[in-house]
Amino acid sequence: MEKRFLRSYMELLVQTCHRRGALATGGMAALLLPEDRDAHRTAMAAVSRLKLMEIQAGVDGFMVYDLGLIEPMQKPFKALYKHRSSEMTCVFSPYSTSCSYSSSTLKVITSSTSFWKMEVTLYGLKYNIAVGVLFINAWLSGKGHFFYRGQVEDSATAEISRSQVWQWIRHQTQLEDDSRVVSRRLVTDLSKELVMELLMDLGTGRHSDRLLTAADMFLEVVLKRDFPEFITTYLNQDHTFLSSQNTGQVEAIGGEIPRPKL
Repeated sequence: MEKRFLRSYMELLVQTCHRRGALATGGMAALLLPEDRDAHRTAMAAVSRLKLMEIQAGVDGFMVYDLGLIEPMQKPFKALYKHRSSEMTCVFSPYSTSCSYSSSTLKVITSSTSFWKMEVTLYGLKYNIAVGVLFINAWLSGKGHFFYRGQVEDSATAEISRSQVWQWIRHQTQLEDDSRVVSRRLVTDLSKELVMELLMDLGTGRHSDRLLTAADMFLEVVLKRDFPEFITTYLNQDHTFLSSQNTGQVEAIGGEIPRPKL
């Protein structure tokens, strides 16, 4: 939410909803609060800072995943709206006093780069690949979400992740922290590395077979010439299961990895 275009989108969302007499809902804090005291304090400060931005923009509420965030996040709402008799009495007028969005700011990723030369890091690319692969892995086991590095991930974040990877490949985006360009080969290699790391944790057996299939299906989605509209719709198609048994993408991941059998 600290990016200019996201702040602009939030201001536009609030103004649009309130003009129509509808409540404006912010995003979801997907963080799982860690048990370690210092890490807990750091995580809480990060969530509070970002959610305060949404509150100041005028949202009427937002979602949190961790129940421990409910009470702390209610406090800034009460502090800001304590003079109002009810949340519905002012829905028709924006809370924010300094809306500064425009059609141009809605398209600005950063102030110094063009749209497709955005700040893409190797860490971000790896994270997106992991979210895409692990969501498909969860989906194959009948689950709609999973936990990764302290956050809950689901179909929404999987859509964002695989979409960005597909776009970065298509537009040959250069990584910010080294000279490499995001390519089909690089994404395939990083997917292979991820699978090997996860297999070391999972070991062999049914779970590893499913993970290999998930990695193969993820590559099928992001390496396609034409962008699949929805990842869940695409995954529901029977040909996706059949194609995972072909030699194409499996060989791309690496010949030393055993072929998945689903």
